[in-house]
Amino acid sequence: MTHNDRMHILLCEDDENLGMLLREYLQAKGYETTLCPDGEAGYRTFTSTHFDICVLDVMMPKKDGFALAKDIRLQDRDVPIIFLTAKTLKEDIVEGFNIGADDYLTKPFSMEELTLRIEAVLRRVKRRRNEDQDQYVIGSFTFDTKKQILYHGDEQTKLTTKESELLTLLCAHEGEVLQRDYALKSIWIDDNYFNARSMDVYITKLRKHLKPDPSVEIINIHGKGYKLVTPENQQ
Repeated sequence: MTHNDRMHILLCEDDENLGMLLREYLQAKGYETTLCPDGEAGYRTFTSTHFDICVLDVMMPKKDGFALAKDIRLQDRDVPIIFLTAKTLKEDIVEGFNIGADDYLTKPFSMEELTLRIEAVLRRVKRRRNEDQDQYVIGSFTFDTKKQILYHGDEQTKLTTKESELLTLLCAHEGEVLQRDYALKSIWIDDNYFNARSMDVYITKLRKHLKPDPSVEIINIHGKGYKLVTPENQQ
């Protein structure tokens, strides 16, 4: 990603050393980054400045990351939010997604991973805003997300809602890894064992629907998720 437009990040982190390290690293990567030490300062800063993305620590004094995100969502429904959390409790992660998080990272994490997540989220948002796609071309297929129909020549396949939601996510991440956790939280809300098995079944169904075009594949990325491979992203 090029940063000629200097994307502006709101970074809220109460650990002073970590916050300054992250800010320096992100600025070196071409992002303008404003660091706030707590949720209240973060909210004041957010309301007075335009930000392209917010990276919020969950455990902060004065106002925690979840409370801050709720306040931000009242002001701006669309600005992407990534949570940084030291906790791996599923309840916290689910709460984060329910508030409207785009992603989360569990501490400790590498700074490189954070920038990759930021770039992935910004690409998704850009795609949503620029295209707000009702249709995707997948090899020789056309997928109508509103009608939930997959077209192939003269044939039409009516997808179920879950199939359609999963294929939409795969298309939005075309050529990238669709993280299992992200897909489960987005569609099933909870990433329990039953839902994970259910998603595997839907992946199998989608592969069957896409089988007529051998150049289109949904491949497993071990330990991470799935990737939709098409002739367009095989270059």
